[in-house]
Amino acid sequence: MAENLWLTLLLVLPFAGALILCGFCGQGRGRAMYLTADLLAAAEFALALFFAVPVLCGGGYTCRIKELCGFGLSFELDGFRAVWLIILSFMWLTAVVFSKEYMEHHRHVLRYYCFTFLTLGATAGVFLSADLLTTFLFFELMSFTSYVWVAQEETKGALRAAETYLAVAVLGGLVMLMGLFLLYHLTGTLALDGLREACAAVQERGMLLAAGILMLFGFGAKAGMFPLHIWLPKAHPVAPAPASALLSGVLTKAGIFGVILLSGNIMHQEKEFGWLVLFLGAATMLHGAVLGVFSVDLKRTLACSSVSQIGFILVGLGMVNLTGGNALAVNGAFLHAVNHSLIKLVLFLLAGVVYCRLHSLDLTQICGFGRKKPFFLAVFLCGAFAVAGMPLFSGYISKTLLHEAIVEGGELFAGSAGVLLSVTEWVFLVSGGLTAAYMLKLFTVLFLDEPSERVKKCTRNYLSMPVRLLLAVPAGFLLLAGLLPDRILLPAAEQASAFFGAAGAVHGAGAPHWFSMENLSGAGISIGIGIFVYFTVVRQWLRKRDGQETVYVNRLPAWYDLEESVYRPLFLRLLPFLLAGACRLAESVVEKTAWFLSGPLLAAVCRLADKLVAGIVWLISGTMLSEKKPREHLHGAGRIAYCAGRVMDDLVLLLNRTVRRKRPIQKSFVHIFAVGGRRTRRTAGLVARSVSYGLMLAGIGLVITMLYLLLG
Repeated sequence: MAENLWLTLLLVLPFAGALILCGFCGQGRGRAMYLTADLLAAAEFALALFFAVPVLCGGGYTCRIKELCGFGLSFELDGFRAVWLIILSFMWLTAVVFSKEYMEHHRHVLRYYCFTFLTLGATAGVFLSADLLTTFLFFELMSFTSYVWVAQEETKGALRAAETYLAVAVLGGLVMLMGLFLLYHLTGTLALDGLREACAAVQERGMLLAAGILMLFGFGAKAGMFPLHIWLPKAHPVAPAPASALLSGVLTKAGIFGVILLSGNIMHQEKEFGWLVLFLGAATMLHGAVLGVFSVDLKRTLACSSVSQIGFILVGLGMVNLTGGNALAVNGAFLHAVNHSLIKLVLFLLAGVVYCRLHSLDLTQICGFGRKKPFFLAVFLCGAFAVAGMPLFSGYISKTLLHEAIVEGGELFAGSAGVLLSVTEWVFLVSGGLTAAYMLKLFTVLFLDEPSERVKKCTRNYLSMPVRLLLAVPAGFLLLAGLLPDRILLPAAEQASAFFGAAGAVHGAGAPHWFSMENLSGAGISIGIGIFVYFTVVRQWLRKRDGQETVYVNRLPAWYDLEESVYRPLFLRLLPFLLAGACRLAESVVEKTAWFLSGPLLAAVCRLADKLVAGIVWLISGTMLSEKKPREHLHGAGRIAYCAGRVMDDLVLLLNRTVRRKRPIQKSFVHIFAVGGRRTRRTAGLVARSVSYGLMLAGIGLVITMLYLLLG
């Protein structure tokens, strides 16, 4: 691969774009800010195409920045990364363009745009990373910048969801760091190039498995893997819809990227690790599908769907380990990850359209919104049919590959292992059926249920032409790729084979007969289960009539929420109580010891010094500072903003009198600085809360890490 330092432009441009957007502070929601954001996103997409297209035709780029962060940072662009680079840059472009409509009447728009581009740079760094240290650094940066998306609205629910999101992300990152320490101790390297061979030569296989499990915890937390998925159903409903599309479509794939690194490089062909990933994937797949069936909120249903689809991908990655890099499993996992990203881009942005017009996502209040909207119907059906695995759509192709990988794997194992794979196959089919059930529920809500008078008014100008064009691209891809899988999907899947450490992609005679009765029967079983669940559970238990109105009722038991029933009682009540008691005991011991050692004379000197300093502070604050303290302005400006604004206002007054302009400047800089100062303080406070919370968790994690290293 050729050395190319210009590859870092893919990271520099988003970070520089965030700084450029900060220059619009105080200018509100001007056209210049929106136009600048659109141009920056378009430039990133064009730059991604410039680098990725030649790589897809053969070749690649590498880049290493030596002695940065100690070990240096390494980046690489190969075929696998090129596919994801194009996908993430296109998704960011679509989300940024749609954000203008979605955020038009929202607060803190500038903060949203700045952190959107910071997250873009961090996410690109994860996918381009060529060593695990670089992956870890950008992974953690991505977690902190995307936290602001979840907390954007600053409501009680948003801040609570952001707290959960950050806790899972930071704890996952710290556990992953422990795994990296152990892996480096075993292999002496974290570079992906050659890591597979280094891990294969490790003699202490149990320690290597422990390192893999620790890293799986960290990557799985971001991917939304059970039981670390708790942030995902909570974060998506409160985050802006464009951010939800990126959280579900791209940021979860950053976690999947890490699991791929584990399956294809570090734990290559390790059967124990493969069984673990397969079990967790099956649990994630089924649990998310059940949550999706019972959800009565549009975005929450899509978020639970993301949990379930991540489970499908993890099942494929588990089969990669169990079957020694089977091409069906490799291509199925990779293509389903690609399909899921585009599916959730389409569906979450449509959910954003609904929220923009109705300011609600409750299924009861959005009934019939899609009526008399043919474009909305066509795009929704492309996403719904694809995620449900309907034949002729791309989701059917990737699910068929995954299903065949499970069936072939069952033929390789006998005894209890074969039985477990047979059970996994049925969990796979049932989860696919539940997917069809909740997508049928959403279709009924949006297009078949009787709309209210408020909904009937939302028939025109519900979507701008630029957004229509950008949505038509992924929707059209989901249909076209399902019709022509051998020409579109399989060539893309070939880019993943080398990265997974597999022999090659399925093609030619080895490719499945996509529309054979055997493969169609698998899809038919899932669709049949979905129809049965819809008519027996959704219509009979979750849906009821209240006069002329259709009402959807949340029947999910409270104990099924792991965060409220397990994690918060354990980690936010029991552990803090025990730690607080231990800290109070330690504080009392230290205080008594310090008093005993210091003696009465030293204590008297300290008290005298304390009173002397307090007297000096009172004297100054009561004389000098009180005379020079400016009065507070009615705009609520702080002392610095008020003084700076008064100086600028005096200069403007002098300019108006001297130049005698036809249109004198009428701006009040006290007001401008006050508004800018309030926004800056609010954003800084939000970030400070996240950083302080993260540092607290980091401190706890570092203590655990040190104890682990000392005792291990």
